[in-house]
Amino acid sequence: MKLVIVESPTKAKTISRYVTGDVVVLSSFGHVRDLPKSDLGIDVEHDFTPKYIVPTKAKKNLSLLKKEAAKADTIVLATDEDREGESIAWHLLEALGLSNTKKKKAGEDKETKDIQRIVFHEITKEAILHALDHPRNIDQHLVDAQQARRILDRLVGYKLSPLLWKRYYRGLSAGRVQSVALRIIVDREREIQAFKPQEYWTVDATLLPEAGTPFTAHLTSVDDKPLGDMDIATQTHADIIAKDLTGATWKVKDVQRTEVTRSPMAPFTTSTLQQTASRRLRFSSKQTMMLAQRLYEAGFITYMRTDSVNLSEESLAKAATYITENLGAPYYQRRTFKTKSKGAQEAHEAVRPTDPFRTPEEMAKELDPRQAKLYDLIWRRFIASQMPQARIDSTGIDVRASREGSEHTYDFRATGSIMTFDGFTKIYPSSFEETPLPAVKAHDPLTLETLLPEQHFTKPPARFNEASLIKILEKEGIGRPSTYASIISTILDRGYVEKDRSRSLTPLDIGMLVIDFLVEHFPAIVDTHFTSHMEAKLDDIAEGKEAWVPVVKEFYEPFAQTLAAKMDIAKDAKAADVETTDKICDKCNSPMVIKRGRFGKFIACSNFPTCKNVLREKKDTPPPEPTGEKCDKCTEGDLVMRTGRFGKFIGCSRYPKCKNIRKLPKEERDVPLEKLDEQEK
Repeated sequence: MKLVIVESPTKAKTISRYVTGDVVVLSSFGHVRDLPKSDLGIDVEHDFTPKYIVPTKAKKNLSLLKKEAAKADTIVLATDEDREGESIAWHLLEALGLSNTKKKKAGEDKETKDIQRIVFHEITKEAILHALDHPRNIDQHLVDAQQARRILDRLVGYKLSPLLWKRYYRGLSAGRVQSVALRIIVDREREIQAFKPQEYWTVDATLLPEAGTPFTAHLTSVDDKPLGDMDIATQTHADIIAKDLTGATWKVKDVQRTEVTRSPMAPFTTSTLQQTASRRLRFSSKQTMMLAQRLYEAGFITYMRTDSVNLSEESLAKAATYITENLGAPYYQRRTFKTKSKGAQEAHEAVRPTDPFRTPEEMAKELDPRQAKLYDLIWRRFIASQMPQARIDSTGIDVRASREGSEHTYDFRATGSIMTFDGFTKIYPSSFEETPLPAVKAHDPLTLETLLPEQHFTKPPARFNEASLIKILEKEGIGRPSTYASIISTILDRGYVEKDRSRSLTPLDIGMLVIDFLVEHFPAIVDTHFTSHMEAKLDDIAEGKEAWVPVVKEFYEPFAQTLAAKMDIAKDAKAADVETTDKICDKCNSPMVIKRGRFGKFIACSNFPTCKNVLREKKDTPPPEPTGEKCDKCTEGDLVMRTGRFGKFIGCSRYPKCKNIRKLPKEERDVPLEKLDEQEK
């Protein structure tokens, strides 16, 4: 018998459809071993040896796997193809007491079996059968890289977090990567707080040609000297220009026409999928990865954790056939893409549909609405990548204004564009908006309709949203695309950051305090270059260029020294934080003081822990958010998103007259439900 072990029941069910004969496909339900939650679980004195345990929830299923493994002649480990999947395969061997050799070594207690490791980028019949015909051994370098990451993260979390408890309160955490992401958000917030807006003015003219429609031109130069963005700094200056243009003669100075092309983007990687789903579908990164996982396990898309934009020859051929048959030959252009990401493996593929003939319209009948939207995005991006450029006619009209008796001349410019061939945008619409201009030629007279000086102020840098944060994390080499969702989820769950109505990430008071503490006492932990360096080291381990123990040691020894030196600082700083008040405790008559807790500042008795009297201000409940749906119970009210004790839920706006309530899945209760547009406007 051949036993195939995968991570999830859905994946097992899909693969079962493609194998025949005496083959059993079972699921490990994720990790079968992990570090204990109750203690550090790492022997730092003996080469950072991890002490793995089998979690209680995994024991029952592991017993089943052991029984089936005992009956099998061959055991096939078919976990995911990334580092974590390789690690799960290795842990399965260890937990099942099996050896990755056909001959038992002397003195070894492990039972020997024919152990095979297979990987595949998509769950299709062809891919599964090909993988079964081409097994390999477990890649210990990938296992070591994942183990090193896990150990580094555990050392930081379990050693540094208690220091934050001493400084502030229990429940806080610091992470090797999450803290750097938090710092990026906090630093941006400090930029916004320090920003001072500057005034500037623009001058626009609405002009009418002798034949055609009016168009708007912007003042670009005075006396043939180009104007900078801030050159008109006051209303007085703008009014002087407007007055000088009173009675001016307006003529077309020049007209330039050029053809501009727009090329399709590469198919999705993990990072670009998360960014685009955030912008176009307003999905959180966590939501995107959860939905993509389901699509992959069902066999509809290729593996969703990838840095590569490579496409297989088979997928390129299928795309060519689909496009030429359904859109016509003019809409097909073969394209290949080169992966720029360091450490990406070209053998892996981009995220794409497994079958381009499985269209979004067809899949909408099989999938739930959110899965269907994500599949639509992935399918369109892939098909568009094999289509020609869009062609655009771009027109620029230069206008000269001068007045007899004035010593100045003024140049204005209008720009417009019209798409002449839609190319890839036929499948993957872009934000392009046509702006036609009238047909004019040099020296044509123009009539001024309106002249509008307008005041502006410079704007502060924008807060990060999930898409822009992921972009900067990728640029700086912080974490890896497969970890972005968990990084963002962690800083949100810990209460360091909140997502506002515009989906911007705003640091909360405690998040800023934690970063200030870490920057002061543990600058390396929140340094982007240091963290990026550690990621590069992990990549070297995965490629067999470095051994994992020296890499962990290089990080831990200076970290442990700093930690030992800072143990007393946190407690002393916390004591100095207490603020006095003029209130007296109504239970023991001791002075009341202001302290800081998980939910912000609160007033408590100074006689704690003898007296535990606390006064808290009641927090305002966020106002309901519209979902764009009508109530399906009373049909009169609207469904709105409310926030309750256990997170967000959907209810009728006519409450309490209508008590219609719809619960959200647990993983979505922190995600606002908003009406999702199919295309980005």
